Amino acid sequence: MNTKLKCLLLDDELPSLTYLKLLGQQIPELEIVKIYNCPTRFMEDLPTLEFDLAILDIEMPGISGLEIAKTLSDKAIIFTTAYSEYAADAFDLNAIDYIRKPLQLDRLRIAVEKAILFYQRSRSSTADFITLNTNIGKYILYFHQILYIRTSSQDSRDKTISLNSGKDILAKNISLQALMEQLPAAKFCQINKKEIIAMNIVRSFSHDLISSTLVVDQKFIDFTLGEKYRTDFIQKLAL
Repeated sequence: MNTKLKCLLLDDELPSLTYLKLLGQQIPELEIVKIYNCPTRFMEDLPTLEFDLAILDIEMPGISGLEIAKTLSDKAIIFTTAYSEYAADAFDLNAIDYIRKPLQLDRLRIAVEKAILFYQRSRSSTADFITLNTNIGKYILYFHQILYIRTSSQDSRDKTISLNSGKDILAKNISLQALMEQLPAAKFCQINKKEIIAMNIVRSFSHDLISSTLVVDQKFIDFTLGEKYRTDFIQKLAL
């Protein structure tokens, strides 16, 4: 897969399709390769189309987005609709996400982030890195480089990642949950609402405190261990 997701858009209502295209063009990770307002034409062209992600309206004349999705088993799919009653059907088809209209940019960004995760998980299980949007552009980050991750004090949507080189990078607009889904589960643990640590930096721990092997100003760095995260942390120590 290329750096950007190649994306197709399908919505029989031209104003909705135009607005979706405008939103999609504001998401750097997307490359909108073609748009359709006719599901029949979409199906006719499908054998010749190269894409990673399809964003489909559900209710359309002739053939629904749900029916089209059944032919796209190897592609990421995001559904858009003005109706809530299709949610169960959408997820039965293993859709990446289901977005209610009127569409909003932030909500579409979340759906695209899920699609990126879908493709990252489908790569070779031996992959030892992830690719993130950062303050210095696209950054290939190897797992062994990461010491700990904190929610940025400037913008909670961003995450500061401290590396074993002594350098920090700022991952842009990504949640801790999304990061945990990309990191090796046995090697990293979210320990409170704002932090993830690499398990190999743990020196000792108590009921609510983790002491690390990292030293600043001749003192070991400590981390707060939240009650909600304690069981998972202890289980990972035993691995």
